[in-house]
Amino acid sequence: MGIKRYELNTAQWEKIALLLPGKATDPGRSGSDNRLFVNGCLWVLRSGAHWCDLPERYGKWKTVHRRFSRWCHAGVWERVFDALTADQDNQYLMIDSTIVRTHQQAATGKGGRKIRLWGVPEVD
Repeated sequence: MGIKRYELNTAQWEKIALLLPGKATDPGRSGSDNRLFVNGCLWVLRSGAHWCDLPERYGKWKTVHRRFSRWCHAGVWERVFDALTADQDNQYLMIDSTIVRTHQQAATGKGGRKIRLWGVPEVD
């Protein structure tokens, strides 16, 4: 089976695999399949779909979302992004004004949470 849309290829996975918790050498419980989990997170974030629309091949969406949230709060994603952006050979990092947009009501800056984690639904 070939690589699916939004999933990491082998070279990309090898760059981040050792940065993630849940390895056999880590204390505590090991992740059952970190690569599948990361690919599931990427599917949601890159497609713009809701967590509940996550394809079944990635597991139960609530479980994936809960683990994603735990990793956000533990700073795992930040450590991965820091390591990847420190790599001068990184050819995949590109952020410019063509992909960074805001809704026109966001210009006022009133109300709402100050910091919102990717993919974490807001609680009323």
